[in-house]
Amino acid sequence: MTLQWFHNNNININSTIGIDEVGRGPLAGPVVSAAVWISEELAKTLESQSKSMSVRDSKKLSHKQRQKLLEWIGKQSADSIKYGIGVASVQEIDEVNILQATMLSMKRACNNLKQLWASKNEIQLILIDGNAAPSFSDFSANIKTVVKGDSLVLSISLASIIAKEYRDAIMFDLAKSFPQYGWQTNVGYGTKAHLDAIKDFGITQYHRKSFAPVRDSVNLK
Repeated sequence: MTLQWFHNNNININSTIGIDEVGRGPLAGPVVSAAVWISEELAKTLESQSKSMSVRDSKKLSHKQRQKLLEWIGKQSADSIKYGIGVASVQEIDEVNILQATMLSMKRACNNLKQLWASKNEIQLILIDGNAAPSFSDFSANIKTVVKGDSLVLSISLASIIAKEYRDAIMFDLAKSFPQYGWQTNVGYGTKAHLDAIKDFGITQYHRKSFAPVRDSVNLK
């Protein structure tokens, strides 16, 4: 992942935020988004360390690689990188549907990032992975969706990694109370073991009742 995309599209990375979500597909757990701002100077530093610390779509990195990157981020100054995290609960997913809950988590991530923002900084563009975007009433910035942005845009890739690790940590913690569903490995996705556990043990308050495999299981019972 490099700065080339920004240069090719004549975009100043210093005045942009990248947003991505994790968790639209699972049968259990929240959907989580992250919004990331990174300075061009730090982006160049990260680019120079690409051999030892790769940044790309979170699904293409191991948990160990993502953790290494998060540790590196934690050592940087707030003037170099900032991020906010937004969560939409299972209840919200069932109430408004997964797409609208995803948009809600993105807005929360952006608003949480704004709380860290210095007034001297001006965000001109919000970059969002995919082809759908919410409105951001608290930002007077343009919005651009980028298909496969988590593989193309540095700040979106960082958002993907941060959101992935945050959501996985939630599911790992829930797995301690509900070990039968295998969330410590499937993080809520509909694996065969997870589906079999739903049949054997029923569902929890953390399952998405609006998702067909869960809804069908409830109806059968």
